[in-house]
Amino acid sequence: MLMNRIETVVINNPVRRALQRWYEAPVLERLGGPLPVGARVLEIGCGPGYGARLLLEHFGAAQVDAVDLDPAMAARARRRLAPYRGRVRVGVADATDLRPLIPDDGVYDAVFDFGIIHHIPTWRNALDEVARVLKPGGTFYFEEVTKHALDRASYRLLFDHPAHDRFTDTDFLAELAAHGLAARGHRTIVFGDFVLGAAERTP
Repeated sequence: MLMNRIETVVINNPVRRALQRWYEAPVLERLGGPLPVGARVLEIGCGPGYGARLLLEHFGAAQVDAVDLDPAMAARARRRLAPYRGRVRVGVADATDLRPLIPDDGVYDAVFDFGIIHHIPTWRNALDEVARVLKPGGTFYFEEVTKHALDRASYRLLFDHPAHDRFTDTDFLAELAAHGLAARGHRTIVFGDFVLGAAERTP
C-alpha cells in the first residue's frame, strides 16, 4: 500500500532522519547485535534511501539491496545513494513477493524494516519473504507501528493504512515465531504504539 502525501512528507524530513540515526539505529543494534563482517543486507520499503545509508554508515554493511513499492521513492533513493555506487542496489519490488528481484533463498545476513510492514494488507506474506531470503542465523531488524497507534482517530485522519488485520506488539512477535524468526529482544514504546526489535532466522 503506497503512502499518501502527508506521510510522504513525514518520512522525508530532518526530524524523521534524526530519529532513525540517533534512536532507532542504536536501539536496533543493541537488540540484534552488530552485523557480521562483509554482511549482505536487504532493506524492504527503503523510501528515500536514508535507511539504506544508515545500513552502510552506521551498521557497516558491505552490500545493501534496497527495495520499495513506489517507483518515485526508488528513484529518490538511487539519487541519495549514488555516492555508494558499487555497494548498493535499489529496485522496485513488492515486499510480499520479492522473487522477481531476489529468486534465491537464504542470501542475506540481515533484513531491515524501518516501519513498512504495517502498510501491507497481507503483512504475513511479507514475513514469509523476510524468512525466505534470510540465511539461517541471519537477523531481521524491525521498527513497526502497532494497532494501538493505527486505531487512533488522528492516524486514521492523516494517514492511509489498511483498516483490517492490524497487529499489536504481541501479535507481531507471535507471528515472527510462526515464520521461524526467533526474537532476540524487543522494546515496545510510546504506550504500545511502536515495537522495535530483532529476530534470528532459525535453521
